[in-house]
Amino acid sequence: MLPKVRTALVLMAGVTLGVGISLAHSVWASRENPVAPQSHGQTIDGVLPWQEARRFAEVYERIKADYVDEQGDRKLVDNAIRGMMASLDSHSAFLDASEYDEMRIATSGAYSGVGIEVAVDGAKVTVLSAIEGTPAAKAGIQSGDIVLAVDDVLVNTGRLDDAIGRMRGADGTKVKLKVQRGSAAPIDYLLSRASVQVRSVKQAELGDGYGYVRISQFSDTTEADLQQAIAKLKQENPRGLRGLVIDLRDNPGGVLEAAVGVSDAFLESGVIVSANGRTPDARFEMDAEPGDVLNGAPIAVLVNSGSASASEIVAGALRDHHRAVIVGQTTYGKGSVQTVMPLADGHAIKLTTSRYYSPSGVSIQDRGITPDITLKKPDANEKDAHRADTETVAHDAEVHAAFDALKQETLMRQSRAQ
Repeated sequence: MLPKVRTALVLMAGVTLGVGISLAHSVWASRENPVAPQSHGQTIDGVLPWQEARRFAEVYERIKADYVDEQGDRKLVDNAIRGMMASLDSHSAFLDASEYDEMRIATSGAYSGVGIEVAVDGAKVTVLSAIEGTPAAKAGIQSGDIVLAVDDVLVNTGRLDDAIGRMRGADGTKVKLKVQRGSAAPIDYLLSRASVQVRSVKQAELGDGYGYVRISQFSDTTEADLQQAIAKLKQENPRGLRGLVIDLRDNPGGVLEAAVGVSDAFLESGVIVSANGRTPDARFEMDAEPGDVLNGAPIAVLVNSGSASASEIVAGALRDHHRAVIVGQTTYGKGSVQTVMPLADGHAIKLTTSRYYSPSGVSIQDRGITPDITLKKPDANEKDAHRADTETVAHDAEVHAAFDALKQETLMRQSRAQ
């Protein structure tokens, strides 16, 4: 199903705050950076000609000598690289060592910290959930709590990455969180950091033999998390699942292999995704293997404008193979592939190297996926955090619409069978 040496990933944007830094929508493949040939002052294809190098050096020296504020060499070089990458497209980027580390943490599904998922709500940072078994959950931090400070430093919603960085650290080290619950006085929690495994898939009952899974991002553990979630739903429905809602709303992406694995769980055969680029590594095709975990039961995939990259791969594959009905709003439209190339000193570049296509050969770049059933975009005050618990799901109008689509498909199948 997958190329043996390629590790292709779909980089996420807006991952759950408190777990990882916000990253850009993109698909990327990790590989070693090839060694560039030496110029020796000659104009060689693919190498900077000496005239352009001289012009760059001249500007560099002017800035060093004459700019009103003194500039360090590292800062100037890094900013020059950032500008060069940004001029290519909105998804290519230079990653310094800390940004590269954040990317790897975000896609691994594991980190060392306190274990809370948070979101910015106006001027407040609100806890969405304390992950089961983590220091935060054991200490009693609850959904809806407001994080005021980390180690006595006030949380600034505009610089939330700083607070996230302070919450993370080596296993066993201490961190203090000041939290407010309702109108009560703030509470100080002294927590010992520990390894946190982030579950990217959660499940809930819809009733009458139907299930619901919420995939928040695609990480290294997502395929296994999905299998576990469906196994739990089957245990609660010993006669088998009659249908499933897959909620990909505001899922910004993640590991490509996870998206392929999720798609493959419901497909018996056929292309899941293909990509085309200039180099051999940039051209690939990933196919489904026999085995449908739902044995053909109907699926409704719930999407919105925040569903991007890996989410669009799953939605596109299931729709093109007539395996699911897509419900919601048009997706983000991210269809280019980036390769992450490690550099010296822990740095890396994320470079667009190809574009990917759905099984029907369509590129969703800048177009997204138009749902089969379009829903009106919810008002801001109607939008929730898409938490996968029975109580929340019961009050989610969009989930109800997807559930109705499932039941309608079931009735149509029964009618055709008669």
